[in-house]
Amino acid sequence: GVLEMKLKKLATAFLAGLTFLGVTLTSAPKALATSSSSTHTLNSAYVVYGAGTSQEARQNLAKVFETDSSFKTLTATAADYNKYIANGSSNTTDAAMISSVAIAPGDPGSGVKVNIKDYNGSNNITQVTSQQYAMVAQMAGVTDVSIVVTANRPVSGESALTGVYKALAEDGVSLNTENTATANEMLSATQPAINANKDDAAYPGKLMAAVGDVSKQLAQQKQDNQELSTKQDIEDMLNKALADRGIQDQTTSEQVTQISGALVNFQNSPISSSKTYINNVTNTINNVKDSTGNLMNKAKDWANSAQAKEAVEQAKGWFTRFIEWIKSLFN
Repeated sequence: GVLEMKLKKLATAFLAGLTFLGVTLTSAPKALATSSSSTHTLNSAYVVYGAGTSQEARQNLAKVFETDSSFKTLTATAADYNKYIANGSSNTTDAAMISSVAIAPGDPGSGVKVNIKDYNGSNNITQVTSQQYAMVAQMAGVTDVSIVVTANRPVSGESALTGVYKALAEDGVSLNTENTATANEMLSATQPAINANKDDAAYPGKLMAAVGDVSKQLAQQKQDNQELSTKQDIEDMLNKALADRGIQDQTTSEQVTQISGALVNFQNSPISSSKTYINNVTNTINNVKDSTGNLMNKAKDWANSAQAKEAVEQAKGWFTRFIEWIKSLFN
């Protein structure tokens, strides 16, 4: 009788425990301000809607992002696009700003991780891959963040990082616009190679790792001995990096020339003189190199961010107490 009661109690408690854990671990995390030694990471979490999205679309986008009230809301406009990506001016309109992003702080040393999420069952970012976004954001000076990108109708995705740069500015870090514009050139420079290798899910990650490898070498060289590489040097470096990553035979010389052109511009931009870039890009190279598909952050969008950690810690503490309580039943 007594044992039976204890077992019944135990079963009930166990189910309650599972439910509680489920709720604790999946409930939307609160953003905690975290300080980080890395130059350009975030203190708060943001959701940045494209100026061309309606209020109704924004409600649906918020569900896709799984953000909570701790995310500050911003809008990415054509003026922001011109400032960060178009080198000052373009004929982009607010109505054309469709892609939206959410961004949260990650751990120091976690680099950039990007998830592209489906909207109503379809991936509306028709061209750019998660791995491209991750490396390009890193080359622009962003690090140790988790980013989610989506759109409520099909777009190429070329302007999505505008929202990321706007969030950093709001957070108190004004990224150098020469760095952001130059980095974004890498999206269009890598796109032909990525489109040509659509059938190989591992290609974007390997390509962007190779791009990261060369950017790191260029920064190192420039900082060690103020030496700049010629375009031919850079093509040679890129070919070697592609071979090291096992994709040289999948990348044409025309594609190599195009990507090298963007790397020349990277070498001439201020970020290649940044000491922290060399460590930070290594983290993002590690994130992209074996990554396939739209979800680089497999755990959960905000899983490596400080706010999720707190939820997990709370659950662990609760679970320890729960185990102690079960032990007490049998004493």
